[in-house]
Amino acid sequence: MSNMSAYIILITAVILGTAANGFAKSAQGFTLFFPSLLTAISIVGCMFTLSLVMKTIPVGITYASFAGLCIIATSIIGVYKFNQVPDLFTIIGLILIISGVLIVNLLGKTS
Repeated sequence: MSNMSAYIILITAVILGTAANGFAKSAQGFTLFFPSLLTAISIVGCMFTLSLVMKTIPVGITYASFAGLCIIATSIIGVYKFNQVPDLFTIIGLILIISGVLIVNLLGKTS
């Protein structure tokens, strides 16, 4: 698998991970069946896609990218779906996370 394909699958993992986070919030502590089921399905899909990515991209870089992008995407979902507006320090932290993901992927050694 090429690096480009791996990064496309990584984006799929981020989408599934972000969906799982949103569904987990809606599941209200796994007390609601359908959001709980969607959480479980999306987590399994997320882990499957991450395992595919790790065949090509080193595990540390894969997970750093996944975690950082999931945090950003989940924060955006929190704003739009749950009305959770971040304060200034949270926004600064999110910018630092984005910077870290970019540094790891653009400047870090991937082989």
